[in-house]
Amino acid sequence: MNDSIPASLLEIHETQNPGFQALIDSDCWRVAILMFAPDLTPQHLVEFQRHNESDEVFVLLSGRCILFLGEGENTVTQVFAYNLEPLKLYKVQRRAWHAHVQSADAKLLIVENRNTSRLNSPRIKITPEQREDILGLTRLIWGNT
Repeated sequence: MNDSIPASLLEIHETQNPGFQALIDSDCWRVAILMFAPDLTPQHLVEFQRHNESDEVFVLLSGRCILFLGEGENTVTQVFAYNLEPLKLYKVQRRAWHAHVQSADAKLLIVENRNTSRLNSPRIKITPEQREDILGLTRLIWGNT
């Protein structure tokens, strides 16, 4: 049944690989899946990023994810945390510093501009003080897991 639908009408993409996997690039936008990877644990988080030319939408499909948002222009002056709820859409504003941690069973859907890359998405290192903030906020939200 499904095999008889022409590829010109429908594309199907999936992944089980860890980390970020861009699955669909359209004219202007990209859809990706972010699966758990060890660098997405609070202890291993090393940087904030921002996208200078694109908002970014996150949808938690399964598991747990905390989105960390950083206030500030050239440095992060304050860290905020938001515990994502499944199937809600979260739009991170263009130029907002952000990072996230995930549980081992987490899967996120991500939508962003197709041209989003390291060329227009600067990254800054998380300071030791920010790491302590992130670890403390994670314990507060998730407990001692």
